[in-house]
Amino acid sequence: MSTAIHRARTRAHLSATDLCLARGGHPVLDTVNLTVSAGDRLAVVGENGRGKTTLLHVLAGRLAPDSGVLRRFGSLGIAEQEMPSAEGRTVGELIDTELAEVRTVLREFESATHALAGERPGAADEYARALAEAETLDAWDADRRVDIGLAALGAIDDRSRELAGLSVGQRYRIRLACLLGAHHDLLLLDEPTNHLDAGGLDYLSSALREQPGGVVLVSHDRALLADVASTVLDLDPTRDGLPRSYGDGYSGYVTGHRAERDRWEQAYQAQLAERQRLADDLSSAQNRLSTGWRPDKGTGKHTRATRAPALVRAVHRRQLALEEHAMEIPPPPQRFRFPELPGRSGATLLRAEDLTLGNRLPQPCELLLRSADRLVVTGANGAGKSTLLALLSGALEPGTGRIQRGRGVRIGLLSQESPDRSGRTVREVFEDALAGTEPVSLSALGLLPRSAIGRPPGELSVGQRRRLDLALVLAARPHVLLLDEPTNHLSMSLVDELTEALATTPAAVVLASHDRQLLRDTASWPRLEL
Repeated sequence: MSTAIHRARTRAHLSATDLCLARGGHPVLDTVNLTVSAGDRLAVVGENGRGKTTLLHVLAGRLAPDSGVLRRFGSLGIAEQEMPSAEGRTVGELIDTELAEVRTVLREFESATHALAGERPGAADEYARALAEAETLDAWDADRRVDIGLAALGAIDDRSRELAGLSVGQRYRIRLACLLGAHHDLLLLDEPTNHLDAGGLDYLSSALREQPGGVVLVSHDRALLADVASTVLDLDPTRDGLPRSYGDGYSGYVTGHRAERDRWEQAYQAQLAERQRLADDLSSAQNRLSTGWRPDKGTGKHTRATRAPALVRAVHRRQLALEEHAMEIPPPPQRFRFPELPGRSGATLLRAEDLTLGNRLPQPCELLLRSADRLVVTGANGAGKSTLLALLSGALEPGTGRIQRGRGVRIGLLSQESPDRSGRTVREVFEDALAGTEPVSLSALGLLPRSAIGRPPGELSVGQRRRLDLALVLAARPHVLLLDEPTNHLSMSLVDELTEALATTPAAVVLASHDRQLLRDTASWPRLEL
């Protein structure tokens, strides 16, 4: 492995060739190739555990790959998902650290200015270089850019405040404002939409589009990727086990990813069909051999006996063909299959009138739901969106008002938090929750791999536990589907598939979400503002 790092400014460039890295004997990164130049916006996507954060650490030089070549030209800024409190340090010190290069450039320019004024030999060339460097960074405007970012991201701008006394979200927003204002040649950002509100998200999208350098972005935020990404690197499995790059931004990724999955599934099914054909040929040959080897008593013994060697050779050839036809294409990941939910044409499924619940839902709320109705519940954090969904499901009792549910109407609620399900396996949880009903089978939904079904939920990843929650709700086949932040912790491909299914299901659907892309995709749905 070789690494070359240079400062390059407008020639900013980052490239990785055949990067490989394993941990504990298991490959984390396998033959990763990428190129990022000034103006490029590379998004890195993939399920949890696919090595996205590890790749950022390798690109930043903080982690050495087992093999491959990394080249980087230009200054670098990186925002990781977590940020230590930095005991004793202040907001101002963090800003100075993140703008250290800007500070250095301005000091060099000041020194060059004094040298020029003193008519020192070579001062003119030194001044020209320093001026060009400062102008490239727009160094004089850096602190103003940071102040604008602090305000737009809702971050503390008091330079004297100690970082240890601030929340994780505040520290993250301060650092993000600094990175966006520093005009680094290259930015590496790991889930930068964490801890941001709607205004902060809009500012981040705009700032990344205007960044003069290159950006490598790890995110599950589909709206951010649709707004910003020029290229997408997908680390999820493919039929040859290698990452895939897709041009034409996020839309190009969605189209290309689906086409790749379709080709994978078609090739795998063709392989299965060929193996079955060979097995059938072998079975047929063995049957003929059995008939020829044990002829009926009477006439024809000699004729049948002379056919036996040829039949033996035919069976042998088919056995060899079957053994040589190894399954070279691995089975593709499961595809999500939304179950057929029930509808009751024209019937009222649920009616709520003048609902309140103390300060959790202070404003009276009313709604009427019939089959195939759609509703998006919006409002600021704390407005009562989750409380309203819990009231509609029957998980909470209202303080005032009333709820009428149709006879036999099943209501499914996907809450934001997974309940404690310790002591049982996924299969036991699923079977116990749906006992006495006619549910859809867990495997039929395609939400969890078979390897997860026999494990306790506590051993699953956060994303897999969220998939189990969704499976439990859908498998009960509700007439009314209540979804509270349904995209949390789910992969982008699953969210897209879920969104498409919600648009056509005969069940009534109510969702509460801050996901900008989901809100765009459901823009035609009626809104209830709390």
